[in-house]
Amino acid sequence: MSKATKRKHVVKEVLEDYVTPTEDQHIMRVSGSNGNNLHEAVSDSGERFLVSMPTKYRKNIWIKRGDFVIVDPIKEGGKVKGEISFILYRDHIQYLRKLGVWPEGFQEDRTSSEKNEGTQKEKSERKTEEEEEDDSDSEDDDSDLFVNTNRATVLYSESEEETDEGDDNEEEKEDEGRA
Repeated sequence: MSKATKRKHVVKEVLEDYVTPTEDQHIMRVSGSNGNNLHEAVSDSGERFLVSMPTKYRKNIWIKRGDFVIVDPIKEGGKVKGEISFILYRDHIQYLRKLGVWPEGFQEDRTSSEKNEGTQKEKSERKTEEEEEDDSDSEDDDSDLFVNTNRATVLYSESEEETDEGDDNEEEKEDEGRA
């Protein structure tokens, strides 16, 4: 199997399959990367330990701090206590919450972060509702797009005065060119 075909199958598996953890598996949050495909993970009870990324995900799927994963424990592990068996995305998390399998320790984090971002979300929802009223034919939802927080947000606005003056100057130049 070629690298491209393998990548296609692995990505399809991660995005389309909905997995529930078994009794041995745990849902954990990634708190950082230690390099060499090792990640520090935190359980819902607050325990921290290293988990390894299996070879099928390496260079195909990336995880970052704050992502949730399903981990298979390694009983004989010294430093590395588990191996990532599945990476959870937003749809997977919603599915697990509906099933009632989501750990209680992570429920609290979700509600506290939503309270902090609540006013910002309300403002953005109002803006999007106003935009939808203005432009009802666009049904694209950009809420799941990645926002680069390392860049400053620049809002561009066109003033009518600048464009009107520019048009007048262009007409004057055309008149001068004809004469």
